[in-house]
Amino acid sequence: MSELVLGISAFYHDSAAAVVSGGTPVAAAQEERFSRRRHDAAFPAQAVRHCLRTAGAELGDFTAVAYYEDSALKARRVLATYAGGAPWGLRAFQDSAPAWLTWKRDAPATVTRHLSALGAGRVPPVLVTRHHRSHAASAFYPSPYESAAVLCVDGVGEWDTTTLWHGRGERLTPLGGLSFPHSLGLLYSAFTYFCGFRVNSGEYKLMGLAPYGTPRYASLIRERLIDIKPDGSFRLDVRHFSFLRGRTMTGRSFEKLFGGPRRLPEGPLTEREFDLAASVQLVTEEVMLRLARTAAHRTGERRLCLAGGVALNCVANGRVAREGPFEEIWVQPAAGDAGGALGAALDTAHARGARRTHPAGGRDAMAGALLGPAYTDDEIQRFLERHGLPHTRLSPEAMAERVAAELAAGRIAGWFQGRMEYGPRALGARSILADARDPRTQSELNLRTKFRESFRPFAPAVLAEDARGYFELSQDSPYMLIVAPVAAGQRRPGGQEPATGLDLLRQTRSTIPAVTHVDHSARVQTVGRREHPAFHRLLTAFKRRTGCPVLVNTSFNVRGEPIVNTPQEAYTCFMRTRIDLLALGGFLLEKTEQPPWAEEDDWRAAIPLD
Repeated sequence: MSELVLGISAFYHDSAAAVVSGGTPVAAAQEERFSRRRHDAAFPAQAVRHCLRTAGAELGDFTAVAYYEDSALKARRVLATYAGGAPWGLRAFQDSAPAWLTWKRDAPATVTRHLSALGAGRVPPVLVTRHHRSHAASAFYPSPYESAAVLCVDGVGEWDTTTLWHGRGERLTPLGGLSFPHSLGLLYSAFTYFCGFRVNSGEYKLMGLAPYGTPRYASLIRERLIDIKPDGSFRLDVRHFSFLRGRTMTGRSFEKLFGGPRRLPEGPLTEREFDLAASVQLVTEEVMLRLARTAAHRTGERRLCLAGGVALNCVANGRVAREGPFEEIWVQPAAGDAGGALGAALDTAHARGARRTHPAGGRDAMAGALLGPAYTDDEIQRFLERHGLPHTRLSPEAMAERVAAELAAGRIAGWFQGRMEYGPRALGARSILADARDPRTQSELNLRTKFRESFRPFAPAVLAEDARGYFELSQDSPYMLIVAPVAAGQRRPGGQEPATGLDLLRQTRSTIPAVTHVDHSARVQTVGRREHPAFHRLLTAFKRRTGCPVLVNTSFNVRGEPIVNTPQEAYTCFMRTRIDLLALGGFLLEKTEQPPWAEEDDWRAAIPLD
């Protein structure tokens, strides 16, 4: 049997576990999907159990455990930051210092204790991989490229915030980087906080808000907040930020620059928030484009791999793909800290002599990011029968035809098939689906199904073979991490153009308005037959019925909750929302046929802000 390595990321946010066998990803999942706590930072005990079950192994069968960052070095940075900001931030220091001086400082020992408590066999040595090296390994080793430039951009790891690497064969060579506090991720998070969204989870909201505004603050950001050099390197003017002195990202200096206090969470959105989002998004794209050009110049490569939290900014990725110097880019689907678990395991495996193996046809080694738990039809049937839930069993072909017909009739479907996705995106395993041609779909899904803000855009899933007829894509986008313009032939005039703001939602915009953002862009998922046979079958059936190979694909959850993992969670979400039918493995459930659903409390009142 090939050597097994277990990777762990934990104790900050988005804890996860991953297993690689001989350098090939076997299983990976975030802890939040099991604990049901969004962005769970706890030790990923349940994710580890999933990985062990999938690998068919006990801990004693592993050659090593790899932790995704150097906790001792990170502790020195955290404590030095508090010391440098004294006397401000004293309360935050008092709250945080005990952990950073004890169990967080020695994460390998802490991980060993947690693994021992699982009772799953002898714990192998726990090794440490630096944070950005974990990101780089997660980006390069599973990529389909024999050699590539590798760019990692995030908030901060130990000290690194931006790093450039050269990947060749089995080697990853660091070429340079930037250090804390000069961080593109922290700049973006500061605006996330200032616009009233939650740091480390609301950045995608800011990205979605940006097209509603105009970048009238971009020059001010460049002049007062970030000094950008031609090669993409930069320095922040830390006097205007508060993250060096406590728990908040911005303070009075930021308020003076941008005309008043931050928007409070759930407060009304104004033109200022639209324009702030548009401005910091534009600056972020400019930095990423310059960094990409430097990466090409330094490495001589024509392909780029991306990881780190900023690599989840799919609008910036789209600009790099279209305007950068590379022929092709590949983004790790779990680009944030959760992906560090996989990267640490891959880096350790390759250091121990593992070889890269990839499927035929130039595909990557991520198995479509379908590395989480799966449930057999026998397990699903036992759940349905135990609770007396009416259902119909269908063949895969009949399921695709039936769901396609219902979607074409304007209904909303829950789609629960196969192994759960690794990373933040639902890719057709735990998805809510709807007709992209219906202009009512966006508001219906946002307000009555997802219970979230009306401005939030939805992503299209499109047959890979038809993608270029609908989107201006130069490459596949299997992980929904590249934004592209809707093809000119699919666009529709929206009438008289509103100036700015949420009135833009009233435009028809295209033949697929439910997935066309106000700037005529879309966050595209291209669906291939080999990686997603069931989802591809459904899209094919929908195209055969309607002539359109595109569906709305959004995550199977409601606001504030992680994506569903189990059949029970899928059924609960189905019954709580305006989802009309549920394809649960080989079984179809109709909402109108289900027993009355009742809960003691109003569960919506407990939805946390995200």
